[in-house]
Amino acid sequence: MILELDPDGRTLSGDLDEGRSVAGGMLFPPGDVTIRHGLGATLFHRQGWTSWSPTGWSPLDESPMRIHGDPRRTITADDAALDQPDHHEGSGLGALDLGDGRVLLLGALGLGSPRVRATDTELTGRSDADGDEWFVAIGPEDTVFSAYAELLRERLGRPTAPRVSTLWCSWYSFFEDVDERRFLEAVTDLGDLPFDVVQLDDGWERMVGDWVPNAGFPSGMAEVAARVHARGSRPGLWLAPFICLPGSVVATEHPDWLVQDPAGGPLEAGWNWDTHYHALDTTLPAVQEHLDEVFRRVADWGFRYLKLDFLSAAAMVGVRSEDIPRERVYRDAVQRIRAVVGPDVYLLGCGAPVLPSVGVFDGLRVGPDTAAEWFLPGSVEDPSYEGGLNALSAAVERMWMSSLFQVDPDVVSFRSGDAATTPAQRALIRDVASVAGFRSTSDPVAWLADDERDGLEAFLRSAPSVRRTGRYRYELDGRAVDFGPVMQEVRRGREHLA
Repeated sequence: MILELDPDGRTLSGDLDEGRSVAGGMLFPPGDVTIRHGLGATLFHRQGWTSWSPTGWSPLDESPMRIHGDPRRTITADDAALDQPDHHEGSGLGALDLGDGRVLLLGALGLGSPRVRATDTELTGRSDADGDEWFVAIGPEDTVFSAYAELLRERLGRPTAPRVSTLWCSWYSFFEDVDERRFLEAVTDLGDLPFDVVQLDDGWERMVGDWVPNAGFPSGMAEVAARVHARGSRPGLWLAPFICLPGSVVATEHPDWLVQDPAGGPLEAGWNWDTHYHALDTTLPAVQEHLDEVFRRVADWGFRYLKLDFLSAAAMVGVRSEDIPRERVYRDAVQRIRAVVGPDVYLLGCGAPVLPSVGVFDGLRVGPDTAAEWFLPGSVEDPSYEGGLNALSAAVERMWMSSLFQVDPDVVSFRSGDAATTPAQRALIRDVASVAGFRSTSDPVAWLADDERDGLEAFLRSAPSVRRTGRYRYELDGRAVDFGPVMQEVRRGREHLA
């Protein structure tokens, strides 16, 4: 289907008889769609495939926003099967800045690995599998993105669990060096600080893929959850349900459960923990029964907040027992988990394919890990790489998604002694958390000086009114916050790649 945008950028022509008007724009049927505009657009908004994938506005005359020079990282943090080194292309959604305060948006309203490619004269959408309708809109950025989000909610659903306001997690303090004693001491030290959720992260399990507690948790996970519940917080737990490490019991005893590489052998679905990991074939009845058992057990332990990580492995290109479109495979698997744990257990997706997660997750990590540093070597070429700058910029670019699920920009740190960030940088990270309304930290209270603890408490108890005043500008209780200079810092760092 070919559509033409007039020279003033105000009306479409072409195969309009195939479309229909809706609030804020027009719907067009599944299939390829091309919008020819010739308006000299210079900026393209790329939607990344997963939580970590490069996302945001970038100049069309520069190198495409993507992960440069690290194929393993591309497999882990983006859709390697559709990576386009020479083209500006996004997953499910693309938009062009028309330079006059308006944008032209083309967005998919369903699954099928849809993608949108841009040039300075065209915006093109296509899907690998049977897709759904396309939404086309022209107008102010806030208006068209909001209209698109509303249609996604209508088609794919809305969150079901009670919202999260404040959260403490163990990751950035203890990482994998966590055990029952350390975790429960940290829980006790939280005192009367108002944490809605207290979450145990990676390090509790016997091995990634084997979701039973290791020897460091002798009292059992139900006791851990009960101790968190006793302080008045929702108990939270980290899992990566769709992957397993090569040495796990699941991988060694059930090699037939693994997604296979089209070239032969088990698929390497990503890299972490100093090795590769495999993906479970969630179309297999035996794997489905395994996941049911895992999540019944976790729910019985008493955990009411589940951070599910490395989720894109379930949607990788590979050989499965059933030939089902891969984004449908992923969504079916998450919906199965939802059915087991119930509508009131909060599900947070991380490393999750974004569009197929709408309506089944309550919250979504929208960028890479913050880490302790502002940025690390290689993080400019790889916008998915950990660091405060990459995490903050991704969260700002994806704040429009707040009506689809809670936007989790990752943790805020109040520890100044061992941080490689400046006070100004930490203030920006606090501000983006306040804009998102998802305030989290990993700081053990025992590690904080008195003034740092006071700052943490003030942050947790704050609930500022938020008003967006520009693409990267907000007001928090009337205080102007401008993330624009940070976004320019990201752009300046990428200029040598053009």
